Amino acid sequence: MKGAVFDIARFSLHDGPGIRTVVFLKGCPLRCRWCHNPESWNMKPEVLYDAKKCTVCGSCAAVCNQGCHKIAEQEHCFFRRSCSGCAQCAIHCPTGALRMVGKILDVQTVFAEVKKDFAYYGENGGLTLSGGDPLFQPDFSLEILQFALSQGIHTAVETCGFAAEQLLVRFLPVVRLWLFDLKAVCREKHITLTGVDNRGILRNLYYLDEAGAKIELRCPLVPGVNDFASDLDEIRKVADRLKHAVKITIEPYHPFGFQKFAELGVNQDSVFHEPTQEDVMRWHKILS
Repeated sequence: MKGAVFDIARFSLHDGPGIRTVVFLKGCPLRCRWCHNPESWNMKPEVLYDAKKCTVCGSCAAVCNQGCHKIAEQEHCFFRRSCSGCAQCAIHCPTGALRMVGKILDVQTVFAEVKKDFAYYGENGGLTLSGGDPLFQPDFSLEILQFALSQGIHTAVETCGFAAEQLLVRFLPVVRLWLFDLKAVCREKHITLTGVDNRGILRNLYYLDEAGAKIELRCPLVPGVNDFASDLDEIRKVADRLKHAVKITIEPYHPFGFQKFAELGVNQDSVFHEPTQEDVMRWHKILS
């Protein structure tokens, strides 16, 4: 089994209990306007282009067989729609202005990296699948999780919850902790901010809880967007309804994704502001 992976982070302390190895998979059904990993949206490997690093040397145009790169009047034009993701331009770019994000890997290759951290897991650590969304590549994710459990490794999955219930049934036996993103409870606001309806997401959250799954609610909060008193009160009500939630984690907005939007050629005109310490303290006071 092979899948699209865009990063493997080692020694993580914030993606489940203990020391974790986090495998980030490409592919996501949501389009969150504040996303800090927009390179995870598309399941295929793709080229990022940072115009600020480009010296218009023409190396990319010389090796591209698809005609994606044109140099004219000391200007580099990247025709992204023609790109096949062959990576030749990124390989030959001397400044790093062009770089590939994502690789097609098999489970054995992924675990060759994961195994490097086995000695540090102790009793609580383990493997976390994140993304993107691991449920977007279900067969690949399931094989990774099954292999991890066969090695005695604790498993966790971070998900937006947008999936068919039948898919969750397949994942339940191999996931020891669900890191479930709760971005907004109000249906209209969720559609506006993420592009999808959240009714199925909430049904899936309650289904997992009724099935006895351990759940950590993860709440990405953006000042003036989804952190109003009504938003936080709705999150609290959802959490109160859960029988097997182990914690709520507040994830304050940060602007790391905006440069990536530009490198992907995605127009992102939304302007968000980082939270102040007072914002974070208010969130904690209401949700604690």
